[in-house]
Amino acid sequence: MSTALRIGCVVMAAGLSRRFGGGKLQAEFEGRALLRRALEAVPAEEYCAVAVVTRDAAGDALAEAFGFRPVRNPAPELGVSGTIRLGLEALGNCDAALFQVADQPLLRRETVRAELEFFRARPDCIAALSHGGVRGNPCVFPARFFPELLALEGDRGGSAVIKSHPDALRLLEAPARELLDVDTPEALRALGETK
Repeated sequence: MSTALRIGCVVMAAGLSRRFGGGKLQAEFEGRALLRRALEAVPAEEYCAVAVVTRDAAGDALAEAFGFRPVRNPAPELGVSGTIRLGLEALGNCDAALFQVADQPLLRRETVRAELEFFRARPDCIAALSHGGVRGNPCVFPARFFPELLALEGDRGGSAVIKSHPDALRLLEAPARELLDVDTPEALRALGETK
């Protein structure tokens, strides 16, 4: 880690992928599964801990192969709030946590590293990548917001906390393509066709 500020990372990889038809994180883009691409985008040296919240043994095994802590979500059908809670609890004592979704196949670790540097300049604020002023992922939350994140229920995620604290949000401009997530097989195919 490059600073005394303890930042943890939660990779959110426990969704049911209903719109994708299931199995999204095993789907491949340019020869590598989406979950593998997500883990490759994690600048592990920047974090005090990395927790990968998964829903199956394959996800656990891949997290371990990267040296990250696998955390099984036993009830992903209850929504993203459970993944957030499990991930935060697994990180332990951190000053902040970055939440990274696992379905942005073009996200680069250099961009995530730049976001962390951006956050360190104002560690009391929430930092997020954006393009043209439109917020995207990942997002970094300082520990003062952990109680609100832990109190989320159902399919409510970090966006609900951000909406409650709009003045705390700082945006870092990033390439639009890196912020694209894929929710359907068609979106994944289109991403490959437009590259």
